[in-house]
Amino acid sequence: MTVIYPSPIFGPVHSRRLGVSLGINLLPSDGKVCTFDCIYCECGYNDQRRPKAKMPTREEVAAALEAKLKDMQANGPHPDVLTFAGNGEPTANPHFPEIIDDVIRLRDKYFPNAKVSVLSNATLSYRQQIHAALMKVDNNIQKLDTVSPAYINKVDRPVGDGYNVDAVIDSLKRFRGHCIIQTMFMKGEFEGESVDNTTEEYVNPWLKAVTEIKPQEVMVYTIDRETPAHHLQKATHEELDSIRERVVAAGIPCQASY
Repeated sequence: MTVIYPSPIFGPVHSRRLGVSLGINLLPSDGKVCTFDCIYCECGYNDQRRPKAKMPTREEVAAALEAKLKDMQANGPHPDVLTFAGNGEPTANPHFPEIIDDVIRLRDKYFPNAKVSVLSNATLSYRQQIHAALMKVDNNIQKLDTVSPAYINKVDRPVGDGYNVDAVIDSLKRFRGHCIIQTMFMKGEFEGESVDNTTEEYVNPWLKAVTEIKPQEVMVYTIDRETPAHHLQKATHEELDSIRERVVAAGIPCQASY
């Protein structure tokens, strides 16, 4: 089964990459809103998950988060991270910049040692207000699965006609190192075509872009949960380790999640 998360707060869950993570879902609780329609998304395809509910308001997010943080302060567990994730692209919420300010304020009040993380697909990072908000968080985690437009259109499947990977890379460079690049590596087929991006054809140009972006860290990972497309396969430990070693050799810290 694919997953739809409660809104606006869910968890805490144990993240492979982030530790004890309290989720903040700025999308509707009954469906998915995303600027991508990835074939590997644990939330399923966009057209299968059309929401009827509205996005939570800034006030609803702040009230629900404060109540949960009070409970965690009294009863545990203490969060390692407050993570913007959930049913789609968090920066698509029109109040994202203001909500970031609220979350940082509440984090500082209840769990000042916790990090604030955002999991984003980078499609809206070019907007100045979103860029400024992302500069305030501890872990600005931005997706870049490949630099191949054909692969992106086949696998990440941007919604609408405005996606340009070169423009996205430029917007990532504008963070001046204050970002973490997250990349899904996988194999298998979709609609009879290979979706293997572990080969040199994809890894070498991706690595070149990453070294130009100069992120503080890179996270490489592979499929962990059920996917809406049924013929996808995990990248192997050896493949992820090889890619991680190349990133580290380029002078950038990198972790692999299997």
